[in-house]
Amino acid sequence: MSLDRARSRCVMRVFFHPGPGQDLEQDAVFGQLLQLVEDFTPRYQARPQDLSVDLDLTGALRYLERTPYEAGQVLALRALALHGVTTTIGVGNSVMVAAMAAAVTAPGRITVIDPDPAAVDAFLRPQPVALLPGVGPATARTLKRFGIRTVGELADTPPATLARILGATPARELHALAHGIDDRPVQRDALVRTTSCSHRFPVDELDAGEHRRALLGLAEELGMRLRGTKEVCRALTLTVRYADQTSTTRTLAEATAHSAALARTAHDLYLLLGLQRARVTAISLRAEGLTSAERAHHQLLLDPDDDKKRTIEHIADTARQKFGPHIIRPASLAGTPPTDKPRAHGR
Repeated sequence: MSLDRARSRCVMRVFFHPGPGQDLEQDAVFGQLLQLVEDFTPRYQARPQDLSVDLDLTGALRYLERTPYEAGQVLALRALALHGVTTTIGVGNSVMVAAMAAAVTAPGRITVIDPDPAAVDAFLRPQPVALLPGVGPATARTLKRFGIRTVGELADTPPATLARILGATPARELHALAHGIDDRPVQRDALVRTTSCSHRFPVDELDAGEHRRALLGLAEELGMRLRGTKEVCRALTLTVRYADQTSTTRTLAEATAHSAALARTAHDLYLLLGLQRARVTAISLRAEGLTSAERAHHQLLLDPDDDKKRTIEHIADTARQKFGPHIIRPASLAGTPPTDKPRAHGR
């Protein structure tokens, strides 16, 4: 990225925070917020997984006749006045700098990093390496073992040394990011449709058996919803809420709306969290990448037991359509209250 281009780019990362009783995962709310963003620039990239959006304001600021900070103020004011949504905003000369600026900004505030290379370097150097894109917990632990904790320490590490620690390609990419070089564009993509449901425990729940019962109920709810709309999902995201929030994603081997497959994957995700007597307050399961069941590819299984389960599932769905969604449930869920109403998201 040339120096002139780095100084001319202006990228804004906006996080949306719901008001009391609001649920921004509902399509209507998030879609209205994106329409609000479109008043500022047509070049934006929605990030529904964390209720945020990236805006490329490079060519829009002259039209708006505002500074980046003033544009952020107007956007924040409109989101609050029209939708009751507060924002956290970071602005920089790249997607990375804008995202990192937003990450260190208090809710409701705006942080603008001057595009001057010295200002960008001064901002980046004290930040933890874990904030850099592509640095997960494992990479951060590896770097920490070698005394590399901040972006500045990473930038000062010779590329050859970094290559021996991480490998040639990751070392080259992270070394560039540590020096503020990030060419990633803001790309406007269609929102990927998702649907989710959640289970809230009446009290903090320590029993892993109760956690698994909740997961089974969520998988049943999602399966019924997907089959009812003749859709399949390509991935699941499990969110377990306690003192903080943990989210783990695993991609399904085959697009599916089969409750048994959803339940197996949800249970695998739960095991990956490695919870040890955690005080769980709620569990959510989100089906992602929804697509028409007619266009999905299915693996042929020569398994009569699987065919029998799917036949039973079809019969159960027919009974549920006639007598109600909870007329037939797995035996282990007998006496368990239904999960919260599933939520659709995306467009």
